Amino acid sequence: MEIHNKRIIITGAASGIGRAFLLQLLSFEPQTIIAADRDEPSLMELIRQLPPNMPRIVPFVGDLSQKATLDALFDFARVQMGGADIFVANAGFAYYESYPAQADWEHLRSIFELNVYAPLYTIQKMKELNPNSPHYTLITASAMAKTGIPGYAVYGATKAALDRFLDAYRYEDRGMPTVGLVYPIATRTSFFRHSIADTTSQVPDTPWPSQTPERVAQAMLRGIRKNQRFIYPSLFFRITRFPQQLFEWLMLPYQWYYARQWRKWKAGR
Repeated sequence: MEIHNKRIIITGAASGIGRAFLLQLLSFEPQTIIAADRDEPSLMELIRQLPPNMPRIVPFVGDLSQKATLDALFDFARVQMGGADIFVANAGFAYYESYPAQADWEHLRSIFELNVYAPLYTIQKMKELNPNSPHYTLITASAMAKTGIPGYAVYGATKAALDRFLDAYRYEDRGMPTVGLVYPIATRTSFFRHSIADTTSQVPDTPWPSQTPERVAQAMLRGIRKNQRFIYPSLFFRITRFPQQLFEWLMLPYQWYYARQWRKWKAGR
C-alpha cells in the first residue's frame, strides 16, 4: 500500500519501535497521523520536538488495552481524519519473570488484553471502517512467537497467539493482504528493561541477537508498501529458523485443503 497521503494511526508511538517508525514515516508525507500512547508526557514531548513543517500529527492518550479506549480512538480518527487507511498496532509490553506458582488472573489478563485482544479487535474495526476500500493493519509480534525464551513465557504466548491467528486468517483474508505481522528480534530500546516484573531484581540483559528500532521501522515501512503478511527485520533470524519454516511449507497443502473446506462452508451458509 502506498503511504503518501494516507491516514495513519500508530499505537505505542512515544518510544521504542513506535517512535522510530513515526519519525521515518514522516518522509513519506502521509496526510495525517494519529500518534497514540498512554504515556502522555513522552508523547507530547515527541510531538513538540518535531519540525513545524511535518505532516499533521494528532496525539491520542489512553490505555489501549481497553475496548472502550479503542472504540474512542476509532471515533477520534473519524472526526480528525475521516477514517484510517493504515493502522500500526505497536503498543505492547512484556513480563520478565518465573511463571508465578500462585494463581493471578489479573496478571495474565493485563498482558493478553494489550498484546492479543487489542490488535485482533483492531483488525475488525478496520474492516468495519473500510468495508469496500483498501486498508492495512500492521501488528508488532516478536521473534518469540516462533522461539520461546525462558523468562518470557507469557509474553511469548501472546505473540505466538498472533502468529497462529494470521497463519489461519490469511486464507480468509484473500486477495490483497489487509493484515501483516512484523517479527523483530530483541530491539535495543528500554522495552526489556521495563519488562522485569520484580522491580527489586537486577535488570535482565537484552536477549542476543538484537537490532535497532530504526532497522525494524525500515522493515515495517517496506512491508506496508509491499502489502506483506509476514515481515522479518532480521536476516539472521530468517536464516536460523529455516528448518522450522521448511516444516511450515510442508503443512501448506493441509492448510489449503481446509481453506477450500472453509470456503464451501461459508458459501453454503
